[in-house]
Amino acid sequence: MSPVSRRRKVKRSKRSARGSATPANAADAAQECDCTLCSGAGPDPQVFIDQLVEMTDDLTQWEDPLEAEILGATVMSIGERAGEGFEDALVQSLVPGFETRANIESLALLLAIGSVADERAADAAETVASRLLRAGVARPGWAAELGEPLTVSNCWRLADSEGNASMLACSFRRAGRSHAFVISVDELDCGAAAEIVLLAGDRLSDALEAIRAEGSDEGLEIISEKLDALEFRWQVERALDSRAVHDDVLTEDERPDLPSGEDGPGYPALAVLVRARMRGLPEPGKPAAPHGTSDGGLFAIPRQILTRPTRDGGNPFGANASSPARGRTVVPAMPAKRPRSDRSAPVYQLKVGLRGATPPIWRRLEVSADITLARLHTIIQIAFDWHDSHLHSFETAHGSFGSADSGLELRAETSVTLEQVAPAVNGKLRYIYDFGDSWDHDILVEKVLGPSESVGYPRCTGGRRAAPPEDCGGIWAYDELVNVLSDPSDEEHEYRLEWLGLDSALEFDPAEFDAQAVTRALSLVH
Repeated sequence: MSPVSRRRKVKRSKRSARGSATPANAADAAQECDCTLCSGAGPDPQVFIDQLVEMTDDLTQWEDPLEAEILGATVMSIGERAGEGFEDALVQSLVPGFETRANIESLALLLAIGSVADERAADAAETVASRLLRAGVARPGWAAELGEPLTVSNCWRLADSEGNASMLACSFRRAGRSHAFVISVDELDCGAAAEIVLLAGDRLSDALEAIRAEGSDEGLEIISEKLDALEFRWQVERALDSRAVHDDVLTEDERPDLPSGEDGPGYPALAVLVRARMRGLPEPGKPAAPHGTSDGGLFAIPRQILTRPTRDGGNPFGANASSPARGRTVVPAMPAKRPRSDRSAPVYQLKVGLRGATPPIWRRLEVSADITLARLHTIIQIAFDWHDSHLHSFETAHGSFGSADSGLELRAETSVTLEQVAPAVNGKLRYIYDFGDSWDHDILVEKVLGPSESVGYPRCTGGRRAAPPEDCGGIWAYDELVNVLSDPSDEEHEYRLEWLGLDSALEFDPAEFDAQAVTRALSLVH
């Protein structure tokens, strides 16, 4: 069971429709539209309601209430994309707008939205829906079934023995119909949800067997644990909350795609629907897991499994398995991430030096403290004229970060900010580029500055000497390269010039550095 790592660009989930419980009508209604919410122009209540009604003109004819719930979740996910003011607009403008229409279509939309919305919006939608019913508005045929109780069963957590990924799965039944969710969790990405799949209820057992078989084919032991409803809700909400924290710092282009008709509901809508399902389960008796900690977030196997004896009294992973954390160091929890709405992040003055370079090779950079480590990676690549053609990692007091990789034990750098791993002056971390040549950089927070409106960040304000060319063999090999190029009589001289693509050694100046040129290059990358 391979981990699903979310890279810088989050791709649309592609999955087979075989065994899917996603109704076609709901999927078609979930297409991305050009409404004011999707376009980012802000919610115009009357226009938005008209567009919703037009998109779902057959909503009243649907049979399965799950279709309506998917539609409601899609509306809520589009609203979340529109910004923080959506809930206020929904309660204060959209819901009253539905009431003024007083027809079966507006009642159906209110019921759909109310079935999945958070408490405040759900209460507003249900209050208006009740008034419309009392006024004699006919309700859609699926509404009665929507009000029937849901029962949950078959709550499972499957985790691979390498601690890379896990799956959370359960089925729900209502009025003779059933459906199931399978949530894949990337344990190397703070235990964040990677994907949600909606299945027909009778397909869940086959899906779980397929997961076990895939793990076996990859040489992994898949550990299965049946959970009660409280623990299942806690695990699911931990995964959804971690994903929400990560998505909050993504740009619009990096965010998961809004749903399209052919693919069914995407992750944003399914996350809304799953959260609604979890609110119907008993509330866990333990607090939510802090984001970025090792308590259920770093390792795929919960502590109660790691310490549970097997029938022969041994470790559940086998005789050669290590203790609970499988030999990994438990790292301290990171400070909380600055909310996306907080625009008061200071500017860090960083000195980034290439370890082992004599004379020293370094850059002084000014960057916003709340940039992600992925963004810092790009800035360092430009500042040192690297080509981003090799692997890299950040080594911090809170663990190692890069492009999430189970074999290298790297957690995702896209969800961690610079100020989380270096929260004050004199904070330090290491950046390693090219694990073969091992270009090792020391990063020091020299100063914490207030941002200036007249300055563009990031920028380079100082430095010394050109960086070595890529693939030259490391810092000691670079010293040899400089010596060879400075001596025309050396037998390697012509070969090294040809390797660098130079006509003359005069074109190679190891002392060259231009901070303004670096700043100009940084300004071209967004």
